[in-house]
Amino acid sequence: MSVPARAVRALASALTVALVAASLAACGGGAAASGDGAASGGALLADVTPVPDPKAATGPSTAVLADAALHPVADDPHATLPATVTDAQGTSVTVTDTSRVLALDIYGSTSRIVYELGLGDHVVGRDTSSAFAEIKDKPLVTANGHELDGEAILELAPTVIITDTSLGPWDVVLQMRDAGIPVVVVDPHRDVDSAGKLVQAVADALGVHDVGEKLAQRTHDDIAAKVAQIAKIAPQEKSDRLRVMFLYVRGQAGVYYLFGKESGADSLIDALGAVDVASQIGWDGMKPINDEAMVKAAPDVVLVMTHGLESVGGVDGLLERLPAVAQTPAGEKRRIVDMDDTEILSFGPTTADVLDALAVALYAPGTHA
Repeated sequence: MSVPARAVRALASALTVALVAASLAACGGGAAASGDGAASGGALLADVTPVPDPKAATGPSTAVLADAALHPVADDPHATLPATVTDAQGTSVTVTDTSRVLALDIYGSTSRIVYELGLGDHVVGRDTSSAFAEIKDKPLVTANGHELDGEAILELAPTVIITDTSLGPWDVVLQMRDAGIPVVVVDPHRDVDSAGKLVQAVADALGVHDVGEKLAQRTHDDIAAKVAQIAKIAPQEKSDRLRVMFLYVRGQAGVYYLFGKESGADSLIDALGAVDVASQIGWDGMKPINDEAMVKAAPDVVLVMTHGLESVGGVDGLLERLPAVAQTPAGEKRRIVDMDDTEILSFGPTTADVLDALAVALYAPGTHA
C-alpha cells in the first residue's frame, strides 16, 4: 500500500518538531531563551560583492537580518466574525472574539504573522521563540524551553489560540478546549514554499481573510524575488555549488542532530542555490548524527543556530565535540554559519529576509553592514 506524499511530509514534520521540542526541554532552554530579540542591521545581498569562489572561502560567519522590524500590511483590520475554519487536524473551529489572541509554536512564526497582519495589539502573551522586539515584553506562557503552561495561559484569558503540534504537552491544548477557548491547529510542516499558506491559515482563523491574502501574496512575491536574486550569484553548475548541511546542536543535553529531507532545512538550502547534502545522502527528517554520515556528506558549509553554537563553546567547541565535522571541508575551513534560533527556520513573513541574510553569509562572508 502506497502512502500519500502529504502524509509522509506530515509524519516527518511531526517527528522533527517533537524531537526539537524534546531536546530543547532537556537542556532547559531553547530559541531565544534569554528573551533577546534577533539582531538587526546586517548587510543586504544587493549591497555586497560576492566572493569569486564561495567554496574557497574560510572562517565562520553570522547571518544577521538587515531589517528585523515589523511591516504590517494593515492597521488593526476589522475582523469578520464569527469565523469558522477547518484546522489542520480536520477540526471545525468557530472563532467569535479576537480581542485576546495567543499564537504559539516552536518557530515563533504564528505570532509574527498576527503582528504582520496588523493585529499585534490583540496579542496577550507569547512563546519562548517569539522574541522580536514588539512582542518580547508580553508574558511567557511556556516554561522549561517550550512546555505549555496551562495556568499561565488561562490567566491571560485568551479568546482564541492558534498553535500547531510543535508545543506540548498536548493535554494542555485539550485543557484549553475544555475551558471553552477556540483552538485552531495549523500545519506544523514548515518550508519556503508553504509560508504563504501558513499566513492565510492564521488570517482565516482571525476573520481577516482579505488581509491574509495581501500578506500571503507579499510573502510569496518577496520569496520569489529573493530566490531569483540568489540564483544570479550562485554557481550555475551543480558541481560548483556549495554543499551545505544543517546541524541542530545543544551542548548541555548532548544533542547533535542532522536535518535532512522534509525537515524544512532542505527547502531553505535549496532556495539558497546550494546543495542539501543530507538529502543527497538519503537522510530523511531529523536524526542523531553519526560520524560516517558526516564524513560521507562532506559539506562545504555547516548551518547552525546561534544559541546552539554557543552551547558547545563556539566553532572550536563544535569541532572538538564532533571530530567528524573537523574532517569535512567545512570543518577544515571553519566554514560554520550561524543564525538566530528564532529566525533561521521560522518560515513566515520574514522568509525572504532570512534568505537574504544567509546568502550574504554564504556568498559574501566577512561582509558587515
